[in-house]
Amino acid sequence: MSKAEYPPESIYAHLPEEESHTEKPPRYVSKFRPTVVLENKLSKDTMRTMGPAKVELPSPDKYLKKNSKESKPYEATECSRGAHKTCSCTERKAPVPARTDNPLMGIHTKRDFIKTAVAVPKKPQPICVDTNKGHKQPLENSGLVPKFIKKTDYGKVPAYLQQRNDEKLRAQEEYEKFIKEQREQGALRQVPEEEQQAVLENLKKNWDMLHQEYQSLPLFIETLSQKAHKIQLETEMKQLEKDISFSERFKTIYVSKD
Repeated sequence: MSKAEYPPESIYAHLPEEESHTEKPPRYVSKFRPTVVLENKLSKDTMRTMGPAKVELPSPDKYLKKNSKESKPYEATECSRGAHKTCSCTERKAPVPARTDNPLMGIHTKRDFIKTAVAVPKKPQPICVDTNKGHKQPLENSGLVPKFIKKTDYGKVPAYLQQRNDEKLRAQEEYEKFIKEQREQGALRQVPEEEQQAVLENLKKNWDMLHQEYQSLPLFIETLSQKAHKIQLETEMKQLEKDISFSERFKTIYVSKD
């Protein structure tokens, strides 16, 4: 044989091998085990007996008598004696009321409750079916019931409009008061109605002329002079609109004498 067939020898192969011990973790024990064992022991001890269970022996005096399990007949008492009379052992009943006595009012009996329940049936709630699949909703919320015209404030002026009108009248009164004071001082004069109409017509004529000139402007404004001219026309038209509105708003106008 050749030397290649044998493994190489080593001194470590002759050393004794140490046995390896794997330590297992401690077994799981529930903390409720003592309680369970105690409960099981108590339940078992209750059933442990030596011989038959201890039962109280029957007394010799309590023996089963003859016919003791049969039903007893009805015994008549002092209250039940008589053909058709019934009475109470505790108290006497009230005497029968006379024909002239007034009946008691305000007493409701079971019969009265049944009569009222039958006489006044519960009305069904009106509904509105708005789809072919049976979807329904209360009729009051469907918009088909004219409930808004039945309101107490229907057709009345709203509160905010009334407040606005009051403020407008208050401003008019303050203006007239101021004009009166200035007139008393002799610093103002009242403009006649003809002169006021003539001024209003002239203002409207000037506004029409400016408006016509404004409409004649080119669509595309490129130069600075054209932009300045357009802004000037817009400013003059706004001022004329304010003057026209002022003239139409007040019927009486006062101007300074100077």
